[in-house]
Amino acid sequence: MSAHRPAEFDTTLLDTLRRRVVIGDGAMGTMLQAADLTLDDFRGLEGCNEILNETRPDVLRGIHRAYFEAGADAVETNTFGCNLPNLADYDIADRIRDLSERGTRLAREVADEMGPSADGAPRYVLGSMGPGTKLPTLGHAPFTALRDAYAEAALGMLDGGADAILIETCQDLLQVKAAVTGSQRAMITAGRRIPIITHVTVETTGTMLVGSEIGAALTAIEPLGIDMIGLNCATGPDEMSEHLRHLSRHARVPVSVMPNAGLPVLGADGAVYPLTPEELAIALRGFVTEFGLALVGGCCGTTPEHIRQVAEAVAEVQPAQRNPVHEPSVSSMYTAVPFEQDASIMMIGERTNANGSKAFREAMLAEDWQRCLDIAKDQTRDGAHMLDLCVDYVGRDGTKDMSELASRLATASTLPIMLDSTETPVLRAGLEHLGGRCAVNSVNYEDGAGPDSRFQQTMRLVAEHGAAVVALTIDEEGQARTAAKKVEIAERLIADITGNWGFPRATSSSIRSPSPSAPARRSRGATASKPSRPSGN
Repeated sequence: MSAHRPAEFDTTLLDTLRRRVVIGDGAMGTMLQAADLTLDDFRGLEGCNEILNETRPDVLRGIHRAYFEAGADAVETNTFGCNLPNLADYDIADRIRDLSERGTRLAREVADEMGPSADGAPRYVLGSMGPGTKLPTLGHAPFTALRDAYAEAALGMLDGGADAILIETCQDLLQVKAAVTGSQRAMITAGRRIPIITHVTVETTGTMLVGSEIGAALTAIEPLGIDMIGLNCATGPDEMSEHLRHLSRHARVPVSVMPNAGLPVLGADGAVYPLTPEELAIALRGFVTEFGLALVGGCCGTTPEHIRQVAEAVAEVQPAQRNPVHEPSVSSMYTAVPFEQDASIMMIGERTNANGSKAFREAMLAEDWQRCLDIAKDQTRDGAHMLDLCVDYVGRDGTKDMSELASRLATASTLPIMLDSTETPVLRAGLEHLGGRCAVNSVNYEDGAGPDSRFQQTMRLVAEHGAAVVALTIDEEGQARTAAKKVEIAERLIADITGNWGFPRATSSSIRSPSPSAPARRSRGATASKPSRPSGN
């Protein structure tokens, strides 16, 4: 178990997923729109479905019961909008935890009343976390504020008896990171861990709203420590097929899907979802047999009848055997980049290093951020696979400089970022602005490996954000000078990082001499150990 996980882990849902396909529920919003609700039910907060957890628990219980009776094994809580942007719009952000607990407890009560499924498995409650209305990658809201609000929501779900947390309809990878890390922090506080499921939403354009391909999403999200990944919303099943194929082939965790009832069309009373229950059932049965999905259900426009037919169609189906092929990678917001390149070693552009590039340093000192971005883009054109971003410079506020540059590179660069700093707060600033999977350069044992050491501080940060890490052969005695000493420290580092922090083992890196344009490093895994470097690198 890695060092940043709480001890107690409720694996009941995961145990069921290993035995058979779990059936999720359908749309909550569709059912609420069909209910006889008045503005008084919303206490004047029109559109705030979460307030119904307090004012109309009878309606919510009825919806959950209808889905369970239709054959669902798991229902989602009416907490999709229990996040900072949504509830702040109604001036009730202080009720995130309360409304999350109320919504979860309602679903829990119905699940317990219904009793176990036919095979003896319990009925499950999935705490629903929506994306909110702010995209942190675009600077709409601070990462830390979103993360802490998601932690409050997760605490309410844990208090209410959730079996898992479902972070769904995700449109921005940095928002996903905020929700996952917030949930994990809540579980540490509560002393109890439940599975985390993440569903991204891929538009008809073939990417998430901010432009992320499914490969970038998997690369960035899976190392965060989630327990299932999948798709929901935006489209019907037809448009999800190729994205599910990628997840099925490469995700090391179970894969799930909850599509809309087709692409919406405009009707006399608003959006209409055209996919019939039979058509949805056929599509999801096909996904199970072709891609080995572990959980299926519905999103917008789906009803208990959709779920009834899905449950019947999937009941006797044998899921395809999955043999995922993991490709260790980093990612930008947009694309994933494998550590191992087919035609060359992995090229890391270091012109965005204040200690190695005079042009970049002078632009940074002048706070000419556009010039800094232009230097980064030049390296992209020159064939770099990743950018090394180092802002450490005597007399500068590195945290501020990192925030300025990382927030801009998040959308301006298609390449992943290697954050290069000896200061943990500077690394944190970068990771809290970059939704893709970064690499952190570097960690070592220069001041030891105790609880307050820089190594421990940085590794806690790296583990929470799912980053890759480069380790240097430096220990308490200083920089290794002989081959034998380098190997000794490298073996100690690898054993520590893989054994205590849960990182997969990597092969050793090969290093080329630095060139002005792009020093080269190669790594096949999440951790890499290399000789210590000159301070100007």
